[in-house]
Amino acid sequence: MAFHKLRITNQRSFSSETLHTSTQKDINPFQEARPEIDYICDNINKKLCTQMLELREMAQYYFDGQGKTFRPLIVLLMAKAINMHQNSTDIISQSQQQVAMISEMIHTASLIHDDVIDNSSTRRGKPTVDNKWGQRKAILVGDYILSVSSLLLAQLRNEEVVKILSQVIEDLVRGEFMQLGSKEEPNDRFNHYLKKTFKKTASLIANSCKAVAVLGNCNEDVTQRAFEYGQNIGMAFQLIDDLLDFTSHESIMGKPTAADLRLGLATAPVLYAAQEHQELNALIMRRFCHEGDVELARSFVAKSDGVYQTKLLAEAHSAAAIELLKELEPSKARDALEHVATLVLRRNK
Repeated sequence: MAFHKLRITNQRSFSSETLHTSTQKDINPFQEARPEIDYICDNINKKLCTQMLELREMAQYYFDGQGKTFRPLIVLLMAKAINMHQNSTDIISQSQQQVAMISEMIHTASLIHDDVIDNSSTRRGKPTVDNKWGQRKAILVGDYILSVSSLLLAQLRNEEVVKILSQVIEDLVRGEFMQLGSKEEPNDRFNHYLKKTFKKTASLIANSCKAVAVLGNCNEDVTQRAFEYGQNIGMAFQLIDDLLDFTSHESIMGKPTAADLRLGLATAPVLYAAQEHQELNALIMRRFCHEGDVELARSFVAKSDGVYQTKLLAEAHSAAAIELLKELEPSKARDALEHVATLVLRRNK
């Protein structure tokens, strides 16, 4: 278990105190990008306005203004921040806005497909697409949204950006396949979980941030910082999401809690708990398929410091994201990105 102990030791250098001592601005990240987010949401619905009425209704179902718009927010703020760094202006180019649109469309298409795979009944507090229209149509509408996003990507006419964002789709598929498998060795299990988390969640944010940096003509160092900021925010976001599956209520989350366990998935709180309660390893290997396994796993997590260690790991990624911003020129967008890195730790849904 040396790998886990080393990881926990490293986490303790990134405590909550570290985050709170960083410069905190009285700034609302969403307000900093509100006009651009509104434009993107409206434009996505226009792009999905097909003459087939049922397909249009399904495609626009999650673009109803009720989503978090977390990914386009980060992409837009990153575009503003690097544009200020490069050219002393926070005006976002049309191509950078289009990347934010593509990011949200890829994310939403992946949610629709995930809900089919997971047989989920609710999403954002309402019936899932497949629950309302059936699995076959849900798969098709997810494919349709991806196809429209691919057309928008081609319109950018930038070969490097096309490669960057195409990597996201490959990562999503590979991450889903990784989620279907499991590792026998505990250390392999945690590495497997982290790699899967990057591919399923962090890759989209990281590569979208990288794409707007490329479109902003940034040098290699700034482009890499943009990528790593997105990577760390994505990892922190998913770790908190996995934590909330054990600590939040279904009415708050807008989707069933303990969902991962019921799907046979061992996330960070469970993997950390298994270090203290070896009995969990057998449950993990059989993917919590026996009657009472889910409840037993939850009880082991509750008796362990698995949730606490998961929070520490999320804090480490948040602190790393903040550190990466320090080389950028000061701006409201940079401050907003720093604030996002702390807000992601305080989310409750």
